[in-house]
Amino acid sequence: MSVIKIQDLNVWFGDAYNRVDAVKGASFEVAKGESFGLVGESGSGKSTILKAITGLAPTWDGFVEVEDNRLSGEKRDRTFFKNVQMVFQDPYASLHPRHTVDQVLSETLSLHGMTGIDTRVEKLLEDVGLGRKFRFRYPHQLSGGQRQRVAIARALAGEPDILLLDEPTSALDVSVQAEILNLLTDLRKEHGLTYLMVSHDLPVIGHMCDRLAVMRNGEIVEIMDVAALRAMQAQHDYTRDLLAASVAA
Repeated sequence: MSVIKIQDLNVWFGDAYNRVDAVKGASFEVAKGESFGLVGESGSGKSTILKAITGLAPTWDGFVEVEDNRLSGEKRDRTFFKNVQMVFQDPYASLHPRHTVDQVLSETLSLHGMTGIDTRVEKLLEDVGLGRKFRFRYPHQLSGGQRQRVAIARALAGEPDILLLDEPTSALDVSVQAEILNLLTDLRKEHGLTYLMVSHDLPVIGHMCDRLAVMRNGEIVEIMDVAALRAMQAQHDYTRDLLAASVAA
């Protein structure tokens, strides 16, 4: 069963002579429990698809359905964000600098109508590999990897079904990236989550995802499974170039 369905999605910014077509005719589906990747160079439109889903890019047309609910360009309601959460690229920018970890998680839990806040905060911190000693620290007292763990804990607070992951490790040191990716893999299995993940890094997508769509200049040029990716069996010339570049790197 598909929990995300996208057909002929077009997303643009501006109008008339200033119009920029960021996504053109994108179509794909993500099955329940699957991890699906969007990969391509910067500016290829992959993050814009996530923005359209979450209502951050309101000018679009086409068909977008999440968990049997067809979406429009209007702002998303609280029910949507209880079921769908996003983890952003920069964990420092996404956390309030004057709020402790406890405030970040407690306020999020309250917004989702959760009870037993204290117990839930400690459980969230345990789930992301931190623990209670980090509860009353501020973002500037945490490393980049620790901040991203807090951001992931915040995303999990409402017990969502779907996580949208926008380059979740690209702002982190290489030594920390694998830890966060492994954490996300474990959380997906533990909570039965569905992932839609954006990355410019093919090895990251190969590690995290079951299938992927390759984007170029706003268009999806190829959809393939990770087994074909690992076997270097791309059909499109652009995908082959990306694979060659990732091997050379």
